Amino acid sequence: MSVEPHSQGASASDAHEHADALAPGQTLGLLAGNGSFPLLVAREARARGCPIVAVAHRGETDEALEDFADSVTWIRLGQLGKMVKAFHRAGVTRAVMAGGINKIASLTSLRPDLRGLMFLRKVSGMGDDSILRALADELESEGIRILPSTLFLERILAHPGLIAGPKPSRHGLDDIKLGCQVLAALGPFDVGQGIVVERGVVLAIEAVEGTDEAVRRAGRIGRGSSVVVKVAKRGQDMRFDVPAVGPTTIETMTKAHACVLAIQAGATIVLDLQRVCELAAQNGISVVGCTAAGNVPGLSHD
Repeated sequence: MSVEPHSQGASASDAHEHADALAPGQTLGLLAGNGSFPLLVAREARARGCPIVAVAHRGETDEALEDFADSVTWIRLGQLGKMVKAFHRAGVTRAVMAGGINKIASLTSLRPDLRGLMFLRKVSGMGDDSILRALADELESEGIRILPSTLFLERILAHPGLIAGPKPSRHGLDDIKLGCQVLAALGPFDVGQGIVVERGVVLAIEAVEGTDEAVRRAGRIGRGSSVVVKVAKRGQDMRFDVPAVGPTTIETMTKAHACVLAIQAGATIVLDLQRVCELAAQNGISVVGCTAAGNVPGLSHD
């Protein structure tokens, strides 16, 4: 199977072009999911003098967000009406989405209000892209423009080439290319952003369970030299659902005996890069920034 290189996702410069959509000192709305990403966005925005008005999800968002945001409104998943009211009350006209929602838990934690129910009836599909694009359109119809979630965070986007750990083997580089080819083929189906490959064999494809669970699943059948590939889907909307990795990713890979992590340069967020590099070095895991086609600048197959 041959896949031609193509533009996939947005670059750091694309995100930078949107930064001027937020005036200095202007209040920024934050629709917060789980993980450390929302905290990082809030901290960076505050450091630049932009007040943060957050809408956070109970059972998902870290309560520490209250230490970084100027105000936090807590909602249940699906309470769209409450979300819009919170932003309007604070005069928010620019917002970002940061952090994910546990897809499995969301099946039982969904508590839509009336507006949320009306919204769900209009959504054409239940995939991430369909829901998030529809949500962005809904908020923008209320005068709340959704900006890239990488706003202010260009510095933590993965750079091309070797990022941490040893140079991957020839087999590892081949598996990166295969992983990218498979993900490119699956992209239109909104399946996931991650895949695990070992010596030309696909061990696991990320689905609703998320990347870490896919890595664990692959670890139960792999032989100890698997490659984890995580890239943006073709045409990825950088306003939301941006691929992200962090120390937990490396810890999960270590337990699953995976040896290479390939992430798309310029389109993947690396949380706590210093710790990622430390863990990669300690456990002999290669971390590389690749192109959408699976090439790793600066590293050859020789």
